[in-house]
Amino acid sequence: MDVKSVIKAARLRTLPLSISGIIVGSFLGNQQSNSSILASSIFWLAIITTIGFQVLSNFANDYGDGIKGTDKNRTGEARMVASGAISPKQMKNAMMITAIFTLIIALFLIFVSFGKENFGYSIFFFLLGISSIVAAIKYTVGKSAYGYSGFGDVFVFLFFGLVSVVGCYFLYTKQLNFSIFLPAFAIGFLSTAVLNLNNLRDFEQDKINQKNTLVVKLGISKAKKYHYFLIFGALFASTFFVILNFSSWMQFLFLIAFVPLTKNMITVAKNNQLSELDAELKKVALSTFLFAVIFGFVNTL
Repeated sequence: MDVKSVIKAARLRTLPLSISGIIVGSFLGNQQSNSSILASSIFWLAIITTIGFQVLSNFANDYGDGIKGTDKNRTGEARMVASGAISPKQMKNAMMITAIFTLIIALFLIFVSFGKENFGYSIFFFLLGISSIVAAIKYTVGKSAYGYSGFGDVFVFLFFGLVSVVGCYFLYTKQLNFSIFLPAFAIGFLSTAVLNLNNLRDFEQDKINQKNTLVVKLGISKAKKYHYFLIFGALFASTFFVILNFSSWMQFLFLIAFVPLTKNMITVAKNNQLSELDAELKKVALSTFLFAVIFGFVNTL
């Protein structure tokens, strides 16, 4: 197992999307502080933890789809287990090492945030970390893998959106308010849109391999309408947050990120060759990252 294959299996292009929720949660949670989020140990530990969970999920996805034959004739980047570059046993070892490393960093994050004074919160976030590891692995691994029964969208929305944004916000503030759920919904919707594009691209192969993603269940036409709903849902949630917390017209600068997202919807609407949607994955993922940076920054000025 060479380093190059491991890096490919880690799918580095997915990392900006995975940390988008952390960026938003950190900006909004740290706004009462006099220092930048870049000077916050909570921010960096949360980033590393999230990257760990994402890489673990990518390894597990490569392993699960590889041993089930789902990636045998896939479109897009080659998968390492399916191609034989990494054996199933080696990938399982990589998953174990990544899970242990990520859990250790998560424990550091919990201690830095809550110390000894908030033991109940520490236990809750520790269990949340364990749940994240289990969810990352069970996406495609095992007979009851939920990615094969149409529940992958729920996982992405919950963990990339709600857990990422709301959880990170709570690490800073030790409290919640209603409005923080709105940007969490926005990040969750956009992250799910990336998954939906991925499943649209893989529709034919997934259908053959009985990987019943939501796209397979809905069909192409309805899945495209679902995609538009996710983009508009993110737009509505983020706009509603700004209206509720309005202080300057600068807060609407986040709309810049919806320019490429609008172009994406047009491309999806016109698309007749599903394999061509592979290029759109990066566009939506990077647009989500751009949204997170701009939205977080302008709402804490």
